[in-house]
Amino acid sequence: MNELFAVAAITILAVVSPGGDFAMVTRNSYLYGRRAGVWTSIGIASAVWIHVAYTLLGVSVLLIKFPAAFHLVKTAGALYLMYIGFKTFHHRKVNVDLSGNHSEISRLVAFKTGFVTNALNPKTTLFVLSTFTQVVKTTTPMPVQVGYGAFMSLAHFVWFAAVATVLANPLIRNALLGKQIYVNRFIGVVLFGLGAMLLFAAR
Repeated sequence: MNELFAVAAITILAVVSPGGDFAMVTRNSYLYGRRAGVWTSIGIASAVWIHVAYTLLGVSVLLIKFPAAFHLVKTAGALYLMYIGFKTFHHRKVNVDLSGNHSEISRLVAFKTGFVTNALNPKTTLFVLSTFTQVVKTTTPMPVQVGYGAFMSLAHFVWFAAVATVLANPLIRNALLGKQIYVNRFIGVVLFGLGAMLLFAAR
């Protein structure tokens, strides 16, 4: 039972802490609406399973034994965040009919941005690796460990879908869209800065 509470507590703290996933959901939710934000959240939650899968399959041992492999993952994630940050900073102004609440990006595009962001997110990699290697016992049955993974994925979806819902609220979204040039630049700088810090740390 203590193991369960520990996994739950670490997961919740890791999910709500700001990072690339949060910035991406914020970006898509206020620019394109709740549907885009929720599909971004689904992409993030789906990508969590990648980290859980390679950890449970023992591939994580390779990342530990071969730092160059983990370095490659971190570098790819950093460059992706910097790329999205640059695009967001220079994002064209979006004219949105809030009464219609139409999204200007498809569900697939929203899903993909969330999926790739999390799949290449070193923060999630370290969170899952540390949880399963430091908290979860080797004697814990595999079905239970898979259950932990399901909880991690679900926690990501619930939190980020809630964020998307809040940011897509007409009052909040209208205020953000009214200042979208500055908001885009702020989010762009945050994403680019996160990527730059990760890139520096990877060296």
